[in-house]
Amino acid sequence: METQVVVIDENNIDEKAQEALKKAGQILLAGGLVAFPTETVYGLGGDGRNPDSSKKIYAAKGRPSDNPLIVHIWQVEDLYKVASDVSEEALKLAKAFWPGPLTMILNKSDLIPLETTGGLDTVAVRMPSNKIAAQMIREGGGFIAAPSANTSGRPSPTVAKYCIEDLDGKVDMIIDGGQVGIGLESTIVDLTSDVPMILRPGYITYEMLKEVLPNVSIDKTIIDSNSKEKPKAPGMKYRHYAPKGELTIVEGSQEHVLEYINERAIKMHEQGLKVGVIATDATAGDYKADVVKSVGSRENEESVAHELFRILREFDDEDVDVMFSESFDTNGIGQAIMNRLLKAAGQHVEHLD
Repeated sequence: METQVVVIDENNIDEKAQEALKKAGQILLAGGLVAFPTETVYGLGGDGRNPDSSKKIYAAKGRPSDNPLIVHIWQVEDLYKVASDVSEEALKLAKAFWPGPLTMILNKSDLIPLETTGGLDTVAVRMPSNKIAAQMIREGGGFIAAPSANTSGRPSPTVAKYCIEDLDGKVDMIIDGGQVGIGLESTIVDLTSDVPMILRPGYITYEMLKEVLPNVSIDKTIIDSNSKEKPKAPGMKYRHYAPKGELTIVEGSQEHVLEYINERAIKMHEQGLKVGVIATDATAGDYKADVVKSVGSRENEESVAHELFRILREFDDEDVDVMFSESFDTNGIGQAIMNRLLKAAGQHVEHLD
């Protein structure tokens, strides 16, 4: 398959871009696949109503077929078409956070096949704010199933370059919309039980959700990769976001973390290994590793979230064998940052204090 790459500026969707988006819609309606930008990460889209399209998504990504896909819509009214019942809680969340980086899990309607939901009777649905995504979804029939546009398990792409690296020859079209705004996948909230529950943290934080739904809770369980239980939400069951090399998170005082990582980096370098470190602006100059990358300032967690997946991908580009990362606070968006880091590291954490 030859993959067409088209470049579109979200802030200037001109006549040429309109034609490209119409073509993307035609591809989707015909059962093909299109990678496209959202405000969170790039998505790999197929017609969420078409079982064969969902099967193609799983095949292109190498994704387990029991890992649910998120159905993307372009207007709130379509929530009633994908869900068999829409609660007051769902409408409150939609009013507060849509379009935007929030996914809700509801009981599915007959419109969405089991192939799209990983065999579950529930559906994950969100309404992205990215203008390219919104128009493509509309052109493609309005119900686009889309996980992140990467090989399953790899760090999610925040620029089209990595979509091309993973999916060239496997999909019909890749829309290059530049670097995404947020850099982490959407927050997922399950609304199918009595108590709304956050299943995946993201840019929409627990604190923000609690202002709208005071009884919202957080699922603190970790589903083991060997578990036979089906995940209720994308990303719960399988190792995700992993670079090719081994990643370890180091937790402790700044002094002890620096000392530990530098000792390990020197030893591993002597063994012929290339060592990378995920640091912050305050500490990047103090590490003695082959590749040191700063995710920004701890005072600006949005910047940290924005840079994380890009840095993990760049470590792969630079053939880094072993990586260490500082840990981050778990309040606010820091919870999402640590969630992604822990999955990327396969839960491998060194506790120093």
